[in-house]
Amino acid sequence: MMTTQHIKIIGGGLAGCEAAWQAVQLGCPVRLYEMKPEKFSPAHHSPLLAELVCSNSLRSNATTSAVGLLKEEMRQLGSLLIRVADETAVPAGQALAVDREKFSAKITAVIDNHPLIEVIHEEQTRLTTEADNPLILATGPLTSAEMAESLAQLTGRERLAFYDAIAPIISEDSLNMAIIYSKSRWEDGPGDYLNCPMDKEQYLAFIHALGEADTVPLKEFEDEKYFEGCLPIEVMRTRGEDTLRYGPMKPVGLRNPRTGHDPYAVVQLRKENKEGSTYNMVGFQTKLTYPEQKRIFRMIPGMEEVDFVRLGSIHRNTFVCAPELLQASLQLQGNPQIYLAGQLSGVEGYVESTAMGLLAGLNAARTILGKEIIPPPPETALGALISHLTQTEPGNFQPSNVNFGLFPAWKKKIPKKLRGEKRKEISLAALALWREQLD
Repeated sequence: MMTTQHIKIIGGGLAGCEAAWQAVQLGCPVRLYEMKPEKFSPAHHSPLLAELVCSNSLRSNATTSAVGLLKEEMRQLGSLLIRVADETAVPAGQALAVDREKFSAKITAVIDNHPLIEVIHEEQTRLTTEADNPLILATGPLTSAEMAESLAQLTGRERLAFYDAIAPIISEDSLNMAIIYSKSRWEDGPGDYLNCPMDKEQYLAFIHALGEADTVPLKEFEDEKYFEGCLPIEVMRTRGEDTLRYGPMKPVGLRNPRTGHDPYAVVQLRKENKEGSTYNMVGFQTKLTYPEQKRIFRMIPGMEEVDFVRLGSIHRNTFVCAPELLQASLQLQGNPQIYLAGQLSGVEGYVESTAMGLLAGLNAARTILGKEIIPPPPETALGALISHLTQTEPGNFQPSNVNFGLFPAWKKKIPKKLRGEKRKEISLAALALWREQLD
């Protein structure tokens, strides 16, 4: 069924592109506004749509994990971005990591060439609606001050902010492979990750240097408020001597094949592209100054002469207090013509942001077509995220990755080792019934 109405989408990131794709699958035309390449945010550098900034990993692909289950639900709903992620995947153990340039290039080509999508490269600074055309705001965690102020004026709520840090990317040919070894956690033989082993003396020297290092100061108007799932390593360091050893530098399951012993700590490196010419420092998001990053990270065994393709940085993330502002359809309370998608809606992570774009695009299109909006069941990963956004106590609300703690409580006790499979079984059955309702 075709329509003369269109959906206006502001933001050509992951959520905006997925929303556009879902809408045109139902025959609804889209005008997608993207400010690049006319203007770039502090963290974006590529002119392409759907640019990945913080990491190239979409996390676990195991459908017995919450994020793996979310990706599977999205696959079954025809997600463009998950399909392209599968097509541009690079080896990363059980995780789904992508070649970020090929990923963005493929998404851009699909969006640019679709007959029902008009891409308009200009910045939008205010929320202005047009007749009966739905508007999806998907400007992401780096929403401009002007647009955030427009949203605050519209909703009557003050926006919230926290800080998200970016991990460095390094050149493979500058690594010392006489020290570094390949291994994925618990796997025998070479794995998809490179591992830089540390003994106790090296580890203690490293964290001491972190504790003494210079960091980029916050601006006068900024409050220090980090997302717990993406803490800068120097912030983790302040929580105790062993915090990093139990976090991103955990050595468990990474025995050094050269020595036959477990290292005291490990820095893991993950491929950024299929060729393996560049690697991401796993879990090493940071707000250290650039000179300090070069000095301290070159203390890591095997990285003494490393070349940095991109150094770490920190940027502000903006999101709304979803329980006060959003309906389960992702429409704004009191202004249902406007939908919020992506991290701005109050989720955290690439996959979760894309998932909210999927639902916003689907719901906006159904509105145009005169169809009922039916939120996904809470037993699904999609529904669990919507429940988090709409049913959390507002005073306790914080952006969240998808996790099984967001799902409905078990009606009866399930052995821990069986819970992942049981969640998968219940979720996919509920998803199938929901899809029948949508048809």
